[in-house]
Amino acid sequence: MNKKVKYADMLLNFARESYPALPEDSLYIDKLICIIDDLLSFMKRQEEIKEKLMKLSTELDEFRVLVSIPGIGDLTAMLIIGELGDIKSFPSHKKLNAYIGIDIKRYQSGKTQYKDKINKRGNKRARALFYIVVMNIIRGKRHYSNHIVDYYYKLRRQPNGKGHKTAVIACVNKLLKTIQYLVVNNKEYNYLMSPH
Repeated sequence: MNKKVKYADMLLNFARESYPALPEDSLYIDKLICIIDDLLSFMKRQEEIKEKLMKLSTELDEFRVLVSIPGIGDLTAMLIIGELGDIKSFPSHKKLNAYIGIDIKRYQSGKTQYKDKINKRGNKRARALFYIVVMNIIRGKRHYSNHIVDYYYKLRRQPNGKGHKTAVIACVNKLLKTIQYLVVNNKEYNYLMSPH
């Protein structure tokens, strides 16, 4: 059962067991019943749309390729396809980075060069999605082998190791390169063939 539905049932049980502060014919109760009905119909519609999107995305070749990457499941693959659209339309991984907004912005004045930052002009939902995807891949390191995890720990271990967020964004870049290569060449992920 869905977590939201369990929570709603729990609230209904509390409401049944509590002492009413309002009479049964109060307008507030009618308003609350209307809001609950709207919420339930919204949740039902949301599930229908999710099932429809899953059905549409499973028919695509990109879906099979994305699911072959350890740490990316059906729902995540569907969300990636939904945010990026046709991955083959990006001529290079750099264009994909720019679309998401993780391309590097350099600032310098004269001989002074400032710290590089990501250029957050892209799709912020896609950027947040890929951040979460990489975090999930890193968390699942003991269940599967993935070159993204290897790269993350390599960045963190260096003599002057990168910070956590910097390393995760670098892993997002590497994941996007991998996804773009695999989708364009219609290949499934293979840990032994991936660059370490």
